[in-house]
Amino acid sequence: MNPYYTFEQLMGIMRKLRAPGGCPWDAEQTHESLTRYLLEETYEVMEAIDEKSPQHLKEELGDLLLQPVFHAAIAEEAGDFTIDDIITTLCDKLIRRHPHVFGDLEIKDSDAQVENWEKIKKLEKGDERPSALSGVPDHLPALLKAHKISEKASRVGFDWEHSDQVFAKVMEELHEFEEAWEGGDPTRMEDELGDVLFAIANLGRFLDLNPEEALRKTINRFQKRFSYVEAELLSQGVPMQNASLEELDTLWEKAKRVERSSIS
Repeated sequence: MNPYYTFEQLMGIMRKLRAPGGCPWDAEQTHESLTRYLLEETYEVMEAIDEKSPQHLKEELGDLLLQPVFHAAIAEEAGDFTIDDIITTLCDKLIRRHPHVFGDLEIKDSDAQVENWEKIKKLEKGDERPSALSGVPDHLPALLKAHKISEKASRVGFDWEHSDQVFAKVMEELHEFEEAWEGGDPTRMEDELGDVLFAIANLGRFLDLNPEEALRKTINRFQKRFSYVEAELLSQGVPMQNASLEELDTLWEKAKRVERSSIS
């Protein structure tokens, strides 16, 4: 095994996998068929970051890197573009959108940089994006999309002034959802639940908290605590469905204490 490979060697391996006599599965892949893997690998990188494991992160970043390499090989075969074109486009963009680093522009802080970045993007796109909300991918997870949409709206002044106003909006939407629930109309309940989630996403943005990240971490905590409860009941020979709510609640609180002690 070679202790270190170059990027060109990586591309060579990918081309060989796609070539006649290579790997049938790799050869069959298209841009469309690989979409799911791009998303999966991204989330696995995020999981490795949460674990704070450099070794795991290194491996998952490699799996993620494979995706643009794979797409570049497919595009190269079709005569569309090469990996060098991708790198050149990226470098040009980074230089162009950081005139305070590669030019004479002066900025005071990161907020000013974000604002300038958006101005440069708008000049680059011209009339391609007529709406202030344009440019948010349709396939983003809903909470993340809500965060991005509200962020773009805020840049043109469509926003609250203080976080307590956003919190009040959350409570207002919760009250409206409660009314819909009491009314028993499923369509209205769905509408109002969406309004609650969108308001919470806005509150997260206002407090500089990513709602998608917050929910993902909560889900991870839930899974770990649930697994702890399962294991405890299994050690007692008690199926979870036979445990009382009081027993489940006691074990759940114990799982939380164990979690906190492991963090501290």
